Amino acid sequence: MRCDVVIIGAGAAGLSLAWRLLAPPPGAPVPDVVLIDAPSGPLRPPPRTWCYWEDGPGAYDAWLTSSWCRVRLHETGGRSFHRDLGGLRYKMLTSESFSRGLRPLLGGLRRIEATADGVDDRPDRVTVTCRSADGAEVRVRARWAFDTRPPVPEPEARVRLLQHFEGWFLRTERPAFAPDAVDLMDFRTPQPPHGLSFGYVLPLSRHEALVEYTEFGREALSDGEYDAALRHYTGSLLGLGDFDVRAVERGRIPMTDARFPRRAGLSTFRIGAAGGAVRPSTGYAFAAIQRQTRAVAALVHAGREPLPPPAYPRRALAMDAILLRGLDTRRISGPGFFTRLFAEVPVDTLLRFLDGGTRPTEEFRIGLHTPVLPMLRTTAELPFLSRRR
Repeated sequence: MRCDVVIIGAGAAGLSLAWRLLAPPPGAPVPDVVLIDAPSGPLRPPPRTWCYWEDGPGAYDAWLTSSWCRVRLHETGGRSFHRDLGGLRYKMLTSESFSRGLRPLLGGLRRIEATADGVDDRPDRVTVTCRSADGAEVRVRARWAFDTRPPVPEPEARVRLLQHFEGWFLRTERPAFAPDAVDLMDFRTPQPPHGLSFGYVLPLSRHEALVEYTEFGREALSDGEYDAALRHYTGSLLGLGDFDVRAVERGRIPMTDARFPRRAGLSTFRIGAAGGAVRPSTGYAFAAIQRQTRAVAALVHAGREPLPPPAYPRRALAMDAILLRGLDTRRISGPGFFTRLFAEVPVDTLLRFLDGGTRPTEEFRIGLHTPVLPMLRTTAELPFLSRRR
């Protein structure tokens, strides 16, 4: 099978890139694209939810589950901070809705269900060898390849934490939610000995919401531990009363200062989480994936080498490394750190900062609202730490 571009993986990055490649600007040719999607089984990611913020209408608004104009944070002592997003909207999109919405726009796409076994990378072409569910071998030869799979082995890092969570899509018997506001971080949850924990509530109606229990730490919890934490959060803290759990969402997002190479070979590149699109300090990735795939598609349409741009500026990644090390060493209290930023920094500036869109002067002012001495100590220590797998 021959094509111009082969994409390995049909998650947010793979589908976003395929759609943008097949919608070139006027005068640019439509490339021939093959998408390799893993067969049903352990290699195919389960359904998931992506959240992001956006100024005004966006390309995916028709497929959103919901969106909100206000956000809240609850500190450990129970005090709440409410913030109006102004022109921004906090948006929720499910992977099923995203895939279903894009399907009519991918008419020129060739899609195969197979497991990519090997990549033969050459200066002028790349060949991906795959195996379908029935064992048949398929070879796809392309000018460029984009791989969304996690790199093996993992890149070396000085700090490795996980953002791990379980969420329940639930329906309560009585009205229990305010549909216009998201609880981004609820630090009233019992804090673990290492890292931090918080609740996260995305209301879909007065009776329905996605309620999550999240931890930043070194190890994920067992199913029983997540269940106990969510029972405590929904009962003792939210007081929801009787409810039905309609679906369950689980996730583990690496929070690390590892450097994710965007080039995997002479003609092969990494995009999405594999290409560094996950913000290390928060786990958000969807907005960065859109920026990255938009830039890659423009390079392909222009006939240039499509090296993906960095998902975030180096300054942002350096600050994230300092924060992660501070959390890992317990020099920095996670609940106190995030509460102070949320309470003292204008919300539009804070969200631009989390997206890597602030200027150095703005970042300096934000830094004044952090625990300066622990941050400085960690900054001085980081260059002397070795990176390990």
